[in-house]
Amino acid sequence: MSICKSYGKDKVIFATKEDHAVPSKIELPESEPRPGLILESGDINWNCPCLGGMAIGPCGVEFREAFSCFHYSQAEPKGSDCYEAFSTMNECMRNYPGVYKQNLNGEEDEDASGVAGMTEKSSDDNQSNEDSGAVEAVKNTVATKAN
Repeated sequence: MSICKSYGKDKVIFATKEDHAVPSKIELPESEPRPGLILESGDINWNCPCLGGMAIGPCGVEFREAFSCFHYSQAEPKGSDCYEAFSTMNECMRNYPGVYKQNLNGEEDEDASGVAGMTEKSSDDNQSNEDSGAVEAVKNTVATKAN
């Protein structure tokens, strides 16, 4: 027979061999799925680890504006109307080379690959295919506008 003792907030259970001989009858609740980049409502989840903290850094406002523009864009190709927002974000990132040095290149003709690189590091194993598609589309839009 098992013995239970409470010590303040802690509960100690001493189990016997007989207690362990029977399979457990405890059922754990289903874990809630972690939201990805896009919430069920269609809004952007700025707390998604797949963004790599870009939404809260020194250029977080510019990043959120550029990414929101892309996400809600109705233009063809998607995001082609967001060049100014991404340019503003890129300029901001240049002002903080210590923070964004892995995202920016020193050469003018490769600016877009720096911004695109920022989204490459943001992919997460738990990210849905839809989320990956959105990040991939941002990379393609930025690369297209740079040329």
